[in-house]
Amino acid sequence: MEEVRKQENGIIKNEIPKKPRILCLHGFRTSGEILKKLISRWPETVLEKLDLVFLDAPFPAQGKSDVEGIYDPPFYEWFQADKDFQEYYNFEECLDYLEDYMLKHGPFDGVLGFSQGALLSAALPGMQKEGVAAFTKVPLIKFLIIISGSKFGGSKFGLPRLAANAFSSPINCPSLHIIGELDFMKEEGEALLNSFVDPIVINHPKGHTVPRLVGEDLDKMLGFIQKMQVA
Repeated sequence: MEEVRKQENGIIKNEIPKKPRILCLHGFRTSGEILKKLISRWPETVLEKLDLVFLDAPFPAQGKSDVEGIYDPPFYEWFQADKDFQEYYNFEECLDYLEDYMLKHGPFDGVLGFSQGALLSAALPGMQKEGVAAFTKVPLIKFLIIISGSKFGGSKFGLPRLAANAFSSPINCPSLHIIGELDFMKEEGEALLNSFVDPIVINHPKGHTVPRLVGEDLDKMLGFIQKMQVA
């Protein structure tokens, strides 16, 4: 890990930056272990700088998972919805579950979310700002990493009551958004950018997945992490 030079009382010291501690929220009907395998594609130059904690969602999958036959069960989901994704069920229970975990295993500096986990993650800073009961006891989220993200209240998803004001004002939380050119959620992910102040974007040529990071994309990720270490 790179050292940074810090001046204290006139003396310059070499200091190893603190690893940001990040709570990672997996996709619909997958698991924390599956997201861990997907994130492990990233270069060691990224992974060595992060303290990643992978959490399983509170509810067993209530239907077939798209990753059956690719990854081993069990599979989980954060909350449920009707077929049009307008009415939500167990959303409050999901938030209580997250708060309880963050209190027991935190503090966490940031949240990383993929797919359904990204839909949920994107709303968390706004819910904290609005004083939603489930998040009044945990420290403010300092940054987000959103992979294949989307927005409650966007073109595809309704707005749960507890997230009703999550996007009522621009979200001034540093955010990095990873959007796939072939992702069926691409338009949703791009629309989500409008809700954030100065979002950083990595575009990749793949679909609904966690991409490998190379070249300019890797530089963007490393630059974002460096800023979060200093923050």
